[in-house]
Amino acid sequence: MERVAFGVLGPVVAWDDAGDELALKGPRHRAVLARLIVARRRVVPVSRLVAELWDEPPAGAVGAVQTFVAALRRVLEPDRPPRSPARLLVTEGSGYALRAAPEAVDAWRFEAAVGAAAKLPAGRALARLDEALGWWRGPAYAEFAQERWSRGERYRLAELRLQAVERQAEARMALGPAAAAVPDLDAHLAEHPWREDAWRLLALALYQAGRQGDALAVLRRARATLADHLGLDPGPKLRRLEAEILAQDPRLEPRDGPETAAGRLWAEATAAYQRTATGARARIESAVGLLRNLAVTGGGGLEAAREHRLAAIAAAEELGDPDLTARVIGAYDVPAIWTRGDDPQQAESIVAAAERALAALPRAPSYDAARCRLLATIALEMRGTRSPRGPQAAGEAEEIARRLDDPALLAFALNGVFMQSCTRAGLASRRDEIGAELVASAARHGLVNFEVLGHLIRLQARSALADFPAADEHAATADSLAERHERPLVGVFTQWYRALRLAASGRFAQAEAAYREAVARLEGAGMPGMEHGLVPLTRLCLRLAGGPSSVREAAAAVDPDADWGPYRPWAEPFLLLRAGRHAEGRAALRALPEPPADLMYEALCCLQAAAALELRDQAVLEQVRARLLPAAGELAGAGSGLITLGPVDHWLAALTTALNPSACPPAGER
Repeated sequence: MERVAFGVLGPVVAWDDAGDELALKGPRHRAVLARLIVARRRVVPVSRLVAELWDEPPAGAVGAVQTFVAALRRVLEPDRPPRSPARLLVTEGSGYALRAAPEAVDAWRFEAAVGAAAKLPAGRALARLDEALGWWRGPAYAEFAQERWSRGERYRLAELRLQAVERQAEARMALGPAAAAVPDLDAHLAEHPWREDAWRLLALALYQAGRQGDALAVLRRARATLADHLGLDPGPKLRRLEAEILAQDPRLEPRDGPETAAGRLWAEATAAYQRTATGARARIESAVGLLRNLAVTGGGGLEAAREHRLAAIAAAEELGDPDLTARVIGAYDVPAIWTRGDDPQQAESIVAAAERALAALPRAPSYDAARCRLLATIALEMRGTRSPRGPQAAGEAEEIARRLDDPALLAFALNGVFMQSCTRAGLASRRDEIGAELVASAARHGLVNFEVLGHLIRLQARSALADFPAADEHAATADSLAERHERPLVGVFTQWYRALRLAASGRFAQAEAAYREAVARLEGAGMPGMEHGLVPLTRLCLRLAGGPSSVREAAAAVDPDADWGPYRPWAEPFLLLRAGRHAEGRAALRALPEPPADLMYEALCCLQAAAALELRDQAVLEQVRARLLPAAGELAGAGSGLITLGPVDHWLAALTTALNPSACPPAGER
């Protein structure tokens, strides 16, 4: 199984799935690997490898190449059974090819990232280029700089990197202030003084920063440098820029991009509001509206909204107006897709405040909408718990919203219903119905946030039902809506889904690489309820995605030092199995509670099943089989949209076999 990433943007290296560097042995081993990466998955004949590795090939050169390849295979695919065909460094015809996934080689990822950045707005392009340029550790194929076979690829990558640095400067200038791009452009030109585009950008940045004299001095320096180094006069772009600066052409003035214009508009509107809105009630309600919008703008916004939301509720309660309190609590109708809360203590406080407001509201029809929003809030904030109050509140909110025939109210209520739809296994079809109604109604009434939510719910549900063509469509539509309406957090879920998609199709090597990128995207997203413990859980589930036969291998590879977060109890039996402490493992297995009522329910049931199969615990086997039976025909864990442990049917079959005494020896005969 491929679990390797390759680095050629610097010295040639390979890393395992934990990020540790692999021992690639001698320089000719590394040369073979590097040459195959240069070929970009194409076959390189052995005869060419021989000719390129030695100026004067020795008599046993072909055999030596075969030895290098065999040694590389042992390092790159350590788990491959003897005499089974290689899957990564393959033999084809009279040569070899490295069948690495496109995202497994840093140079290939870099090229894709630079190409994608050219089609993005300045803010997103800058973030993409910053990340991509950070992958460089030195000159490409550093130790093979003198080899003819690396020359073309090294030159191509070096040129692409220079273009990326210049596009990075352009994006930074577009976002403003232009002066921020000056230091990096200066450093760039010190190393590459023949780059006319860099001279143009530096002069333009200085001019836009109000430094006309410095801009003209840069253009004079460019003229002298190009003449000294290349014997050339400046090109038309540089000559035109000099003329425009001398004429103080207004077209050179920095133009407000969307970000700059929006920033000025925001500042002016905020100042006007501060001058005119003096009432406490108006300010509290406006603050909640701001928090609601802030929560969908990205990780920092979501964290800030969560931090200040409780303060807004407390301020409303202090005024002693239950109607105001109900409006403040209910106005935060931010769509939620993850069924584990980010801050359980805060959730308890919000539920308590909502219950107080419900009790204080008059029992009049005019307050039904406020009552519905409070009930939906309770259902949302009680996600992942096993209190009957959550489903009860969700049902009441839905009933009121349908009676009032209010699309926005119904969308909020259905979000609460979705959050309470994980009370047992096998409810993916029910969640798909919720998602379908949300998509149809929200699209019809212009409720973009809930339309996106509906597509994400359907993405999860169709994944659980192994309908990946439909899930792909929902992922693409969610991404398109997110791009159009600036909802960056949507991409966190669709990127994790695409890693799941690879795992579900058995492409575990590509899935591992995709999960590494998804983990990086999740960092800073402001969703600790989703993020905490997810990384080691994903690795364990990926090892178990091959089904019950992979349990022992998964237990041997489980990481005892990882932060398992809320999943620690389900990891504990594996950790004890790994240490050979079977009796303690059985005790930990039997102590496990029923999994929380969230999207990880089936996944945690399968983890419990896996440990019970290895420990031959009949009572737990019976218990977990009963829990999993309603999900027969589904993909275990895929309803999360993040991970999978393969078909539930495979686990049920293994559990059924293990429960047959004739097929399963007693636990003491291990």
